[in-house]
Amino acid sequence: MTGSFTLAYVPGVTPGKWARLWQERLPETPLTLVQVTAAEAASKVRSGEADAALLRLPGDREDLHAIPLYTETTVVVHPKDQEFADELSVEDLAGHVLWQPLDDTLEWESLPGQPPVERPGTTADAVEVVAAGVGLLVVPQSLARLHHRRDLAYKTLTDAPQSRVALSFPIRDENPELVEQMIGIVRGRTPNSTRGPQQEPVRAQQQRRSPAPRKQQKPPAKRAKTRRGR
Repeated sequence: MTGSFTLAYVPGVTPGKWARLWQERLPETPLTLVQVTAAEAASKVRSGEADAALLRLPGDREDLHAIPLYTETTVVVHPKDQEFADELSVEDLAGHVLWQPLDDTLEWESLPGQPPVERPGTTADAVEVVAAGVGLLVVPQSLARLHHRRDLAYKTLTDAPQSRVALSFPIRDENPELVEQMIGIVRGRTPNSTRGPQQEPVRAQQQRRSPAPRKQQKPPAKRAKTRRGR
């Protein structure tokens, strides 16, 4: 299969394993990986700059398909010298300032904690503020790992909104074969698998439909005549 494929991905998502599978299965079709911000991921696909994107849901879904792949754990990022339990609930954040960056992908009905004076522009900016000892940050665990610092730690937040990582591509796709290949890779299909049920060989079907030959019954054995005594 010829052509090329561009896959955009947002920070925290690691497409390396899928890229390796692509190279193994489609060595003649170059795959280009492009990291984009969460805000621009959908527009890159919609404009055609990327054939598909690995992005977070919920988010911009206009004119795009989205196949959810996995759900991320939500965590609280805090200064390392602050003592917290291994698992937290939203109620535990009540007395703290909670930063919500402009690129936040979590959908809150109402933001817990104390309202901040402003919203940082990016998650990276919010991490810097928390590292300075001001407030907390709630993010998907992959972003906490991405922005890891020695002076910060994170704990699981059990009852917070969660984000899902999805493969997104245009509803009107111009290269459905390559998109289908990528879908198969991220979903874990084997190279020989198909989307539909495999058909039985014709011979097997014919054998199943044809009735089994009836066994010929042997004629009953003749009874030997008894001899009368003289």
